Amino acid sequence: MYLDGQKRRFGFGCMRLPMKGDEVDLEQFRSMTDTFIAKGFTYFDTAHGYINGKSELAIKECLTSRYPRESYSLTNKLTEPYFHKEEDIVPFFMSQLERCGVEYFDYYLMHAQNERNFEHFKKCRAYETAFELKEKGLIHHVGISFHDTAEVLDKILTAYPQIEVVQIQFNYLDYESPTMQSRACYEVCQKHGKPIIVMEPVKGGTLVNLPDDAKKVYDDLGGGSYASYALRFVLDFPQIAMVLSGMSNQEQMDDNVHSTADPIPLSEKELEAIIKVRNILTSAKTIPCTNCHYCIEENHCPKGILIPDIFAAYNSKMMFRDWTARSIYQNHLIKDGHGKASDCIKCGMCEKVCPQGLSIRDLLVEAKKEFED
Repeated sequence: MYLDGQKRRFGFGCMRLPMKGDEVDLEQFRSMTDTFIAKGFTYFDTAHGYINGKSELAIKECLTSRYPRESYSLTNKLTEPYFHKEEDIVPFFMSQLERCGVEYFDYYLMHAQNERNFEHFKKCRAYETAFELKEKGLIHHVGISFHDTAEVLDKILTAYPQIEVVQIQFNYLDYESPTMQSRACYEVCQKHGKPIIVMEPVKGGTLVNLPDDAKKVYDDLGGGSYASYALRFVLDFPQIAMVLSGMSNQEQMDDNVHSTADPIPLSEKELEAIIKVRNILTSAKTIPCTNCHYCIEENHCPKGILIPDIFAAYNSKMMFRDWTARSIYQNHLIKDGHGKASDCIKCGMCEKVCPQGLSIRDLLVEAKKEFED
């Protein structure tokens, strides 16, 4: 299955762009964009909140101002913090068009839908507004990105059968997860006949930055990067029309376009290796954080705790016995006004926006034990 107008099923997710300090490395992003398009790939994905608004502007600088409009597809999203009532939506949407430097979006998604914020979107007639913008030609396809149970997804697709595409988290680690329900969500999309866009196929780098025993499983196969196995696993599913990767350097770009240009179906031996790696990872005492930063953007943490970075340090310590993680925590992650794990006031704002449904407040207690006690 392919999305409308797409010849390849691999897309450039612009959430984790190359950075120089706090700014996007435009020179490297330009080079990555050129490689992506030269290899025949055309699908780009962004949202206003990505990199605190800098993703949209970087796309204008490196893509839309340099290539004819018909040579690429661009997806953007309507995100909950940026509208409070129906009247806010169209002005926000028009500002997104301007920031990205385009006159229409190929795909426009209701962002990070779950049971709680779906009610807000309905109250503000967000779906109806998007369908009206489609009638005016400002959007070509309306869809959703989704983070909740299969039951909630079925509810949304039943309420709005006009939805054309669904973006879900899907990878071999989450495939049978009782919390992420990737397989069940996939089956709901099949039931409703909706093409699927996949986010987090390598789970925020978790399926690349593997512990040594998992690396050995793949190394024994004698070829292929760790990311390639994760991408090929996802591309084997027929309902999946696009797979996004949030690439942050040229090396990742080169590897991913090589793996997905003409993807080879997994052999039985490779699938067995993936299952072995999954079992290794699920047995490790790690935090399944994908480093999306939703929990700390838009002032969701009043204490300024660098939650994803602390969890990454925690995982490094637990998975790789990395004893430098404590030093990183003490010397970098709790400096310059950023709070310690123990500074958490249990407000729960972070948990309300976490796509993974993590019990962040409890996990910060565990991080405190490792790094402060």
